Amino acid sequence: MYAVIEDSGSQIKVSEGDIIKIDTRELAEDADTVTFDRVLLVGGEGDAKIGAPYVSGASVEADILEEGRDEKLDIWKKKRRKGYVRHKGHRQGFVRVKVTGIKG
Repeated sequence: MYAVIEDSGSQIKVSEGDIIKIDTRELAEDADTVTFDRVLLVGGEGDAKIGAPYVSGASVEADILEEGRDEKLDIWKKKRRKGYVRHKGHRQGFVRVKVTGIKG
C-alpha cells in the first residue's frame, strides 16, 4: 500500500517503512509521532482512491527519528569588474520520520 501526501507545498510518495525528510515544524517536546492528514492519493489494494483535493478519512502515521539541519548552502553574488561580491550561507532544518501506517 502506498500514498501520496502533501507537506510544505511538496508532494511525497510514501509506503510503510519508508524513511523521509520533511521540513521542520512546531512539535511538542514529548511528541514521538507525526500525522499527515493531507493525503492526495491512496493505492496499492485494488483501485486507487484519488482525492479532490484530499482523500476524506485518510491519514499517514510516522514516527520521528531525528531533528537536525542539512548541509550548508553557499549563495554567491558577483558582478564582474565592479568589485561587487556578496556571500550568504543557509542551513535548512529538517525532521527525519519513518512511515508506520497508512489509513484510508
